[in-house]
Amino acid sequence: MNGDMTQGSSSRVLITFAIPMILENILQQLYNITDAVILGRFVGKNALAAVGVANPIMSIAIFFIFGICIGASIYMSQIFGAAKYETLKKEISTALIAGTILTAALSIICIFTARYILIAIGTPEEIMNDAEIFLKIIFGGLIFSFLYNFHSFALKSIGDSKTPFVFLSISCVLNGILCYFFVAVLELGVAGSAAATIIGQAVSSILCIAYIYMKIPLIRLKPHELILDKPLLRKTIEYSSITSLQQISLYIGRLLVQGIVNPFGTNTIAAYNAAVRIDAFVLSPGDSFTVSVSTYTAQNLGARKWRRIIEGYNIGNIIITVYNLAVAAIVFFGAEKIMHLFISGSESEVILIGVEYLKLMSLLYVLTGFCNIFQGIFRGIGKLHITFIATVMQVSARVVLALIFAPYFGISGICYAVGIGWVIMIIYEGLIYRKEYLRMKALDTAQDVPDAA
Repeated sequence: MNGDMTQGSSSRVLITFAIPMILENILQQLYNITDAVILGRFVGKNALAAVGVANPIMSIAIFFIFGICIGASIYMSQIFGAAKYETLKKEISTALIAGTILTAALSIICIFTARYILIAIGTPEEIMNDAEIFLKIIFGGLIFSFLYNFHSFALKSIGDSKTPFVFLSISCVLNGILCYFFVAVLELGVAGSAAATIIGQAVSSILCIAYIYMKIPLIRLKPHELILDKPLLRKTIEYSSITSLQQISLYIGRLLVQGIVNPFGTNTIAAYNAAVRIDAFVLSPGDSFTVSVSTYTAQNLGARKWRRIIEGYNIGNIIITVYNLAVAAIVFFGAEKIMHLFISGSESEVILIGVEYLKLMSLLYVLTGFCNIFQGIFRGIGKLHITFIATVMQVSARVVLALIFAPYFGISGICYAVGIGWVIMIIYEGLIYRKEYLRMKALDTAQDVPDAA
């Protein structure tokens, strides 16, 4: 099958699969950057700060859903790699039903608790109402985020990363047009920005579902095939719960860091949130490559091709390191010009704070590549508890050290904390991977030994 990642050149397979996802992730970041630029230019720094404060809260909910989809897709990839196609369809049905119910419940809870969370993280009064409005609209549309991501990851689990990219491209263009119209023309402020995002997500989810039902019988579900398989549900929960908890812990960490930044005032909040959007944008290919490595690894695990898994790890590290070094140079030398995209020249203090952050953070980008490849490998082989523990260690270090460093070093203290957190994560996962590497080498050698006559 075209999506089979157990055959052919490992480097070609990884890159070919990753490129559409890299472009997809870049587009998702452009989603956010476009909204930020429009809000900053046509509404002002308070609107930008409000959405910036809301983003970590929004991300916890969205990436909880994202985690469910990743976890389910890893299991789908393993089933696909083992050529168990009937089981694959049952798994898709089970995960879809469970995920829909969970997303609906999460949406309701988040709508009613949005303001309390904003108060808890010390949101300044002048941006409180805008932040609350933005969150409630986003939370009301969580079901569209789930439906798109679920069906997108179902396609990726069978090796199709191109089709989701096409649909997301359409959605991104639509989001940009609507955001400009709602904010700049109708003057709807942050509500307009949130509404544009929801409409864009709804369109991408509808397109993705329609494509599967018309073109991909392997994962298309007929009404009588919508069943909840209890054994598969337990396995799905095992994979998805750990991945979701990992995603939540990561974004809770970001939320707590946002809480450390908030007392520095609106200028620092606006600068920090413009800068972290830039980080997210330039590092998004690494996140995409993580999915590529995990899908590749999971399929080859199902096919019991240990040597290809090791190959994927080595090749993945080379590719992502080269990329991170390149973008680090671009951000370091272009930090001021990049900040001017978000903030008008009159806000010189905001720009200076953002430049300080970007120059220092760009020097640490190379660390993220090693983290990403480790995460992809461990997810793919089903060692999800390792990725969770590593993330908790990284996040804990980031938050604690940010609390210590920020009063003395300001925004630079946040960078120091993040960098040390990444180093801790690399050391822990590196030690575990060494053991897994030796195990896979032994299994590969055993496969090469002919049976005794």
